[in-house]
Parts: sequence; C-alpha cells; structure tokens
Amino acid sequence: MEFKALLLDSKAMNRSIMRVSHEIIEKNKGVKDVVLIGIQTRGVPLAKRISDKIEEIEGKKVPFGTLDITLYRDDLTKVGDGPVVKETKIDVSLDDKIVILIDDVIFTGRTVRAAMDAIFKKGRPRSIQLGVLVDRGHRELPIRADFIGKNVPTSLKEVIKVRLSEIDNVDEVVIYKK
Repeated sequence: MEFKALLLDSKAMNRSIMRVSHEIIEKNKGVKDVVLIGIQTRGVPLAKRISDKIEEIEGKKVPFGTLDITLYRDDLTKVGDGPVVKETKIDVSLDDKIVILIDDVIFTGRTVRAAMDAIFKKGRPRSIQLGVLVDRGHRELPIRADFIGKNVPTSLKEVIKVRLSEIDNVDEVVIYKK
C-alpha cells in the first residue's frame, strides 16, 4: 500500500472525540439511560475516551462495555477456519437503554449490522445510535452514523487506517492507496 495522506493527527482526533461527546450529550438531552458499547477492536478505546470526555463534561459516569461481533458476521465462512473471538463485556442491562455503538470506521455497514444482532441477544434497548471516528462511505446496507468525527469520501482503491495509542502507540488516521 502507498501512503496518500494523514487525515487526523492526535490533536485533530482529540477534537473529533470531544465534538462527538458533546453531540451525544446534546442529542440525548444528557446521559440518563445512555450506555456506550465499543466494537472490538478499535471501537473499544474510542468508546472509553468518549465515556471519559462525557464524564468530564457532565460529571456523570456513563456505563461502558465491549462487544465482539465475530460470530455475528455474515462473511464468517470467508474469514478463515479459526476466527479470533475477542471479549464481549457488558455489565449493565441494555433493556430500555439508549445504546450507542462506537467504532473506528464505517464502510459497508456490515459490522454495524452484526453489532446490532449481537446487542439484541443481550437485551432490548430503547434505541441504538452509532458513533464513528471516520465515515468513508460505500454503504451496502441502509445504515448511517448518528455521530461522525470526520467524513472522508474514498474510492474503493483506498484504505483508511486508524491507529490508537492504546493499541498502536500512536494516535492518527491515515489513508493509503491499494
């Protein structure tokens, strides 16, 4: 892959996370009944950062969980013989809650569809909202994000890489040509 551009550096990423945190609070008129769920892998640290920002702003802790969607994927047979299942940890009831799924990039919408299937196995939320750091377009399903850090129109010949300090030791979003 060939480097094309740096889309977000650490400061720009922090500004996007702050804005998304404020938008979540505004849309939901506070954080009562809100539960943040990070989709493995990079959605988890993003959800934690948003949870921390909301606590700074509102002075209230927002319940936070992690969700692995591996077994809910519609392409599981194409992934390989031994898909790696990561942790799902949701320590709060989702019944009648406002569940906000957090992921790094939305592309086709299939990950979000799988996440919603997994959420419905855990409970019956009042609503499900979606927050993403990057929306790159090219939906295959009628799914849209409610909260977006950055819209980046891409071609199918491009790849977006989100790197987070918790996993990759750096905060940045980069676009590459295939």
